[in-house]
Amino acid sequence: MGDLEMTAELLRDLVARTQENPHAPALRTRTEIVTYAELAAMAAHAQAEVSALSEGPVTVLARKSPEAVALVLGCLAAGRPVLLPPVDLGLVALRELCERAGCAHVLTVDAVYPDLVTKVVAGKGAGLPEPVPVADSDTAFMLTTSGSTGTPKVVPLSAGAVDRFTGWAGEAFGLGPGEVVFNYAPLNFDLCLLDIWATLRHGGCVALVDPALAVNPRYLAGFFADSGVTVVQGVPMLYQLLGEGVFPGVRHVIVTGDHAPVPLRATLPARFPNARFHNVYGCTETNDSFWHEFDAAEAVRPGPLPIGVPLPGVVVAFGPDRAGAAELLVRTPFQTAGYVTSDPAASTARFVRGPDGRDYFRTGDLVRRDPDGRLFLVGRDDFQLKVRGIRVNLEQIERVLLEHDDVLEAVVVPATEGAETRLTAYVRRRGTSRLSGLHLRTHCAMRLPQAAIPYAIKLVEHPFPRTSTGKVDRNAARILGDAPAYAAV
Repeated sequence: MGDLEMTAELLRDLVARTQENPHAPALRTRTEIVTYAELAAMAAHAQAEVSALSEGPVTVLARKSPEAVALVLGCLAAGRPVLLPPVDLGLVALRELCERAGCAHVLTVDAVYPDLVTKVVAGKGAGLPEPVPVADSDTAFMLTTSGSTGTPKVVPLSAGAVDRFTGWAGEAFGLGPGEVVFNYAPLNFDLCLLDIWATLRHGGCVALVDPALAVNPRYLAGFFADSGVTVVQGVPMLYQLLGEGVFPGVRHVIVTGDHAPVPLRATLPARFPNARFHNVYGCTETNDSFWHEFDAAEAVRPGPLPIGVPLPGVVVAFGPDRAGAAELLVRTPFQTAGYVTSDPAASTARFVRGPDGRDYFRTGDLVRRDPDGRLFLVGRDDFQLKVRGIRVNLEQIERVLLEHDDVLEAVVVPATEGAETRLTAYVRRRGTSRLSGLHLRTHCAMRLPQAAIPYAIKLVEHPFPRTSTGKVDRNAARILGDAPAYAAV
């Protein structure tokens, strides 16, 4: 293997797993199982093709599949930083990201933009050869932010950051041989650092959800059961889509990416009777930074879950107090050093020097402490605005709405009429519920100040539009009122 000290541990350990048990399952789809030997062979073939290209970072634009995973591994083995943009990104935005990241080649295993990409075949090979040595500070992945509030930012993660995170995740959740980890997130999402890359590093098997069927409840529940999943991580929407099935083989249930409402949380203990439950908090820029383990009693307790305690090596700071809440600042062993951008202000606005002389990331999330010292999210600094001169937080209002037993989804959208700002809440209720806008106004009035009670509440019959990461697409939500399926109440 050569100089193992200078080779990314993710690849070094993958080679070791392949040598130890080449016939162990590495990836599973609804139609095939790929062993570690087969995955290594596909990655070796991709590495050879990528090595023949001109030097520099590359973009991998591919829908999640065994071939796409092998292509990413082949790029890393060739010592190429990999930009992973959303596959549904517009062509103009994609070109802009590629130029910003310095990617001369856009690679794929399925022709998303045939006139733009170089197709790389992740075919047969002789096994993953010696990876190109890399330093701890060398860039491995370049992820992007969701772009739900603007143009996506390029977030570079060093080989050292990836190795430290995948090392922690593998030990924390036992992602070793015999374990099956359910991967729901798209390939470009940071959740894959745990679902895919940490699992493969430690010898487990990744159950890859077919992106074309990601919102099909019947497929998800069947694939979940057939795969023998032992560890699952996902946004709340995943657990809604999995339905009412019971999965006694699951050991760890990880909820992340968004606030999990009480009605959803309350179903988890019965559906995963032998699992431990974790609420995990993090950002693309820092990766996971807090986690909180909760039990069945806490799952049904009203209100949001705490974000928990810092992961090992995570340091926390706080911005100025704002009416009992403060912005959360974190420094993690897994974070980026800054955005890849031609505008230095984009990084300096978010990465700030702390009192200890080290760089912290301004998360934009506002937190409060309870009497026991636990931290709770109360919203984001960019979701704050003033209504009749009083500062309100849109996410706080949404969380109050989600606490109602009959509410499945909620989003609050502001609009300016003359000199006045008015709030409209769009709410998707349970199909059999007789919930009305009047009921919800009463619910809000008991929990929110007068200025934060939505001016109008509209009941929604269909699921909300979402970003590729599973969060509500706030930009798309602004036109919900024009859809005929929505009725004002």
